[in-house]
Amino acid sequence: MIISASRRTDIPAFYFDWFLSRLQAGFVDVVNPFNRRQVSRISLAPQAVDCIVFWTKDPAPMLGKLDRLDSYPYYVQISITPYGSDVELNLRPKAAIIKAVQELSSIIGRQRVVWRYDPMLLSRHYTISSHLEWFKCSLAQLAPSVERCVISFIDMYAKTEKNTQGLNLRELTEDEMHELAAGLSDIARDSGVTLQTCSEAIDLEQYGITHGACIDGELVERITGKSIRIGKTKSQRPLCNCVESFDIGQYDTCIHGCRYCYANAGPEKARFGFARHEKSSSCLTGKLRGDEKITEH
Repeated sequence: MIISASRRTDIPAFYFDWFLSRLQAGFVDVVNPFNRRQVSRISLAPQAVDCIVFWTKDPAPMLGKLDRLDSYPYYVQISITPYGSDVELNLRPKAAIIKAVQELSSIIGRQRVVWRYDPMLLSRHYTISSHLEWFKCSLAQLAPSVERCVISFIDMYAKTEKNTQGLNLRELTEDEMHELAAGLSDIARDSGVTLQTCSEAIDLEQYGITHGACIDGELVERITGKSIRIGKTKSQRPLCNCVESFDIGQYDTCIHGCRYCYANAGPEKARFGFARHEKSSSCLTGKLRGDEKITEH
């Protein structure tokens, strides 16, 4: 079983101590976001977990506590993008985050650190040329610390359109995707960093950019040194190449304030979700009410 921590919120940045407490308890409860009476109780016993995949925008809270993960195989995906506080409201300076990534990689190895340049969007301020310039500067700092960089282009979901009003952000045309991909590929050539896409239909293999997977079965096998028999996920988008995993996060609990985020209905709701969290709880959004149907996994 692979644990995804998490597509829905930033557990390493905001809830890492809670997560460590759940490892100690040996299980975590995940409330169905569409039916709060349905709860999945997921075992976190070391013998039950093939790998943990962390998703974050800032791994700094993990540093100094990584020894608590010694019983588990894991890797960490960090999203680092060129946007300022107009788009990503509450992030620390990118230089500080890059420094944290470098320190993380020095401890666990670059094989287990994935850079996500995700999502890529355009506006009058964020142009193709500015993306390429920022990517070049960031790659120079991150290449010794990561093996791959996963890219994706923004999808304007309903929540994204609502939360980005006034920014004049837009999706890329196919020609713009090709132009940007060609530029990224030229910059990354000979850097030792492989470029892959995430859930994208467009074929960019002419630039050496292949379709990737965030919950990557092959990477899990490399890290663990054993074969895993886990099929492709059925719960994600049709273009997703991830293998099956249990996502232990909850929507509307991340307070980074990224305005393109599909996991938050809005900043106020996210702040409310963050405020009601109780570290002693078995689930991420507070204590269970008592009328839930709990299914063990």
